[in-house]
Parts: sequence; structure tokens; C-alpha cells
Amino acid sequence: MEKIIVVDAEKCLGCRSCELACAVAHSESKDLFKAVQEIPVPQSRVTVEGGKDFSIPLQCRHCENAPCVEICPIGAIERIDIESPVIINGNLCIGCKYCILVCPFGVIDIGHKGRVSIKCDMCIERLKEGKSPACVSACPTKALSFIPLKELTEERRKNTAKTVAVRQGNK
Repeated sequence: MEKIIVVDAEKCLGCRSCELACAVAHSESKDLFKAVQEIPVPQSRVTVEGGKDFSIPLQCRHCENAPCVEICPIGAIERIDIESPVIINGNLCIGCKYCILVCPFGVIDIGHKGRVSIKCDMCIERLKEGKSPACVSACPTKALSFIPLKELTEERRKNTAKTVAVRQGNK
């Protein structure tokens, strides 16, 4: 993937703005006031977990070798190319729940309709418009960011090198 959603858990307040924005982005109307009246009520693809002292938003990591893609018996879960998010075609999903069983992050759920699996699709329609995923745009503390994967790996390398240097007594 070219860009990924990154979570800074220290910045997350647990306000659930990301959940609300996700649900609205996946609603028929794309409007908060209309979405709450839709039936079924739109469902978020991101879930804020945690408690009083710690919160973290959880969503699909769009694994490079996604087990959900491999296990789906009818090919309802796919990635168009390596730069695309893993998506579920709700028209093909038969509700076997195999994807839920194999997801290493536990972020695939059953939709309100009761048959179709749902998960983060990185707001693929927003990506096509050049926008960030709704959860990222809605986060008031910027606990969620949408950054190039290369930038993340470079940052981690620098942090690892810094940690090793400190542990070896070099500052």
C-alpha cells in the first residue's frame, strides 16, 4: 500500500469522532442528520476500544498477504492491486464468517443486515476523490494520520536507531 492509516494512541481521547465519521461516510446520504434516520442505521468500520485511561481506534490493517482474501470461498474479499485497500464486495459475500475467524486483528464484523461482513475500506470512494479516509479527517487530536508507508518505515528506522544508541550509552 502506498499510504496507510497510522494511530498515535497517546493522542486518542476516546471521543469516537472517527466512528461517527466512518458511519456517515458509509451511509446512503453521507449526511449526519439524515444518516441517523436511515434504516438500517449506518455502521462504522472503525471501533474505539479501551477504557478510562487508554483508548485506541481499531480498523483493518489491509495486510499485504491478507488471510481474509485467501480464505474467502467465493472471492468476495479482494485487493485490486498492491496499492489498493482490501475490500469486501457485499453483493458477493455469503456470510460464512471465515474472514472473521482468520483476521489477526479482529476487525471484521457482520453488518446490521446480518449476512454481509464489513470492515474498513479506507473510504475508497473518498480516496478516489483525493481525500483522506473519514476517520482521519474527523479526528480532533490528529491521533489518526494517513501517511505514505515509506515515511512510516523511515520514521521507525530512526526511532529504532535512537533507541539502540540510548541503550548503548550513545546519545
